[in-house]
Amino acid sequence: MYIETASAMTTNADTLILPIAGEYIDSFHKALDTVARERKYLTLLEAPPLENARAFVLGMIAKGNPQFVALADGEVVGWCDISRHSFPSHAHAGNLGMGIISAYRGRGIGRRLIDTTLRAAFDAGIERVELSVHADNDRAIALYEKVGFVREGLARRSVRIDGCYKDAIHMAIIDQ
Repeated sequence: MYIETASAMTTNADTLILPIAGEYIDSFHKALDTVARERKYLTLLEAPPLENARAFVLGMIAKGNPQFVALADGEVVGWCDISRHSFPSHAHAGNLGMGIISAYRGRGIGRRLIDTTLRAAFDAGIERVELSVHADNDRAIALYEKVGFVREGLARRSVRIDGCYKDAIHMAIIDQ
């Protein structure tokens, strides 16, 4: 693996980790929709309209919020982003979102994405990164704990998908 800086790319044999760019928006939207339609890991059950996803990505870029994508054969197969909170009293913190399409899970891509994105966030002055994860998503919880996130709370019956409730675990990591 090659890592130069948080703004540079990281690579291994089959995937590249790169900062999001306008040319990846359509592919990011497709990957987001693919993971959302699994109805298991994300709060979204389908991607928002492409125009909304485009506005989100361009807004992330304009605000300097870290957002990275994993590319395989030129297509987005995963992403990780941190949106800085907008209120001045919370601007030292941001919220993490990520996903990997199923065929690429278990290859270490999530770890590479989160490491790269956290490094970029801390370099940009974000001191605290928060997330919520479905309590039954053991693989994601293990990844988050492996990189240093700690559990801060449980939101009971926080999510309802197809009539079934799920708890959510709130986690955070603080730059040391």
